[in-house]
Amino acid sequence: MKYVDEFRDGDRARGLAAALRQEAQPGRHYRLMEFCGGHTHAVFRYGIPDLLPDNIELVHGPGCPVCVLPTGRLDMAMRLVLDHPEVILASYGDMLRVPGSEHRSLLQARADGADVRMVYSISDALELARANPQRQVVFFGIGFETTTPPTALGILEARRSAVDNFSVFCNHVLTPAAMQAILDVDPASEESVEIDGFIGPSHVSVIIGSDSYAFCAGQYHKPVVIAGFEPLDVLQSILMLVRQLNEGRAEIENQYTRAVTSQGNARAQQVVREVFTLRPTFEWRGLGQIPTSALAISDDYATFDAEKRFAMRYVPAAGTKGCECPAVLRGAKKPIDCKLFATACSPESPLGSCMVSDEGACAAYFTYGRFREDALQRQSQQRAVVKARRQA
Repeated sequence: MKYVDEFRDGDRARGLAAALRQEAQPGRHYRLMEFCGGHTHAVFRYGIPDLLPDNIELVHGPGCPVCVLPTGRLDMAMRLVLDHPEVILASYGDMLRVPGSEHRSLLQARADGADVRMVYSISDALELARANPQRQVVFFGIGFETTTPPTALGILEARRSAVDNFSVFCNHVLTPAAMQAILDVDPASEESVEIDGFIGPSHVSVIIGSDSYAFCAGQYHKPVVIAGFEPLDVLQSILMLVRQLNEGRAEIENQYTRAVTSQGNARAQQVVREVFTLRPTFEWRGLGQIPTSALAISDDYATFDAEKRFAMRYVPAAGTKGCECPAVLRGAKKPIDCKLFATACSPESPLGSCMVSDEGACAAYFTYGRFREDALQRQSQQRAVVKARRQA
């Protein structure tokens, strides 16, 4: 198949759904985590849950870098731009609306006078620095392995062209480390989530290659299938996982062969190794501290490290009270399990990171209307019960 319409063919989708109903074994429950937020949105946009047999459950994982950034890291950016009027903070748009401490976002910081600007790439941030030589421009670097090479190239360009008033607040995190953290949780722990297999991320795997997940199969006996973003990609990947589980296999399979190779993009990996180094540990929202799960700017490029340039300090901070984003991100709960979902928390007024980002699970549930009406009805009933008790 060559064209996108072919990957959205309804007849083929129904054929894959029929194969899944035939091959999913009665009496067995399959719990498959789609790690990537892009897959979560594809799942609900195309109504894939309606095509699956009842014993195949899709579990939403921490596949959104904006979502997993802890509140304390966002607060660092907020303190930087509020305490240093000479700083222009350049950020991707979805990061601007994530609530920090006391529901405060970067957009609200801008309303208070901070110079916060939305950019589409690190190249835009570099242009800001060139156009404002009397100011300090800090790029809010965030993302999984997909967006890390562009940040590295931006830092290399800043050095090459001597843009001395430019630096990066680095928050790039690593996918395999998070997958391992999920699998490492003690089964007896309240935070344990039973996962039978992973629908592996697409764009991340283009960079790091499918071999990066070998530990899932070898160490944990959990299959991984790298999947594309179209509905037929996702359905075929689920079928491949079900077949592995039925046969007692645990392998790393690549459904997304039109973009992903076993070794990934060697040039991108080399650029990342040149500019970045592993952090000993990094906090993920919902998963806590994960060793060697994030990148920092290496000493060779320390002059472009905003954390060092401005002596930024991390202070752990709690998220919004009542927000279930941490549990949603580790697959322990679904968005409708949150009392704030679709009532106090919506894309127009988000209280949690999962409702902000285009890849957040809560945003997917809300955007495509799935379960929203049920959640609103359930919460209305709960309020009616509380009201009746107060009047009694």
